[in-house]
Amino acid sequence: MSEILSPRAMEGDDFMVSLRPRWLKEYVGQSKVKKRLEIAIEAARMRNEVIDHVLLAGPPGLGKTTLAHVIANEMGATIHTTSGPVIERQGDLAAIITSLEYGDILFIDEIHRLSRSVEEILYSAMEDFRIDIMIGKGPGARSIRVDVQPFTLIGATTRSGLISSPLRNRFGMIFELEFYTVEELMQIVMRSARVLGIEITEEGANFIASRARGTPRIANRLVKRTRDVATVRKIDRITVEVARETMELFEIDDHGLDAMDRKILRTMIELYGGGPVGLKALAASLGVEPDTISEVYEPYLLQSGFITRTHRGRVVTRKALEHLGYKTNFGPLWGEE
Repeated sequence: MSEILSPRAMEGDDFMVSLRPRWLKEYVGQSKVKKRLEIAIEAARMRNEVIDHVLLAGPPGLGKTTLAHVIANEMGATIHTTSGPVIERQGDLAAIITSLEYGDILFIDEIHRLSRSVEEILYSAMEDFRIDIMIGKGPGARSIRVDVQPFTLIGATTRSGLISSPLRNRFGMIFELEFYTVEELMQIVMRSARVLGIEITEEGANFIASRARGTPRIANRLVKRTRDVATVRKIDRITVEVARETMELFEIDDHGLDAMDRKILRTMIELYGGGPVGLKALAASLGVEPDTISEVYEPYLLQSGFITRTHRGRVVTRKALEHLGYKTNFGPLWGEE
């Protein structure tokens, strides 16, 4: 997949920090999540308590990190950011937790990648605001309990199924973030263009939003790349024509698919008769890692109706066949009688 359409954070995405909304009223989309958070935040402020622990789940690029910072701003709290793969030992996490002040927010990205031994530190910390620390080694080792300041843990994950039940059950609020509609992405595109200092027509914003794969991170990248084209062409605003030229440059079609997406679909059709095909077999045929397909490509292909998943494997749909120009009279091969 071209970097511009990857939902994962990439090197060079630093500019997006300036595009992030700071308050819930500025945060576009995820209306159900926002309503629940507004109540929880207001109630916590009225009682002068810390907000309950929050788990944010969903595909990359949907705004989990942004939402964590919004919660911190709304609570007037300091946010401390880390990620699951970085925390290798119990002592690393214990040091972070014991340094937190009252009401601070600890944001752990990719929380599903915490090792089980490290994860155990969180259990008592989240429930009782205490942690058990082992002192010494061998037969003389002993455990001491240390009180910590009340804090809020916000975890983000792209694979909520990998989070253990004991950890999941300690979150007071669990939110599944959804892909954005074109209308919501249009608002994000128009706001980002203003922040970046370039005018954009409503038609241009709609053209970009409809190819952003339901993902704000991708929408913001497309705005930036389109602005580059407009600058080179010495045009002072983003129009449909400029946006179309940008999409053609990056080989992004009307449905937001790039060359790799189309390659996945063609491989399923031409090598596996449209499916069903297992993830490992498909990954081997494409020369990519299975996790890359399941985490990066597959969510949008599923969401947009180009593939479906059955107990026997992935299957392309008639929508994919029509989009790529294949005949659609294959019947049972696509699960249809």
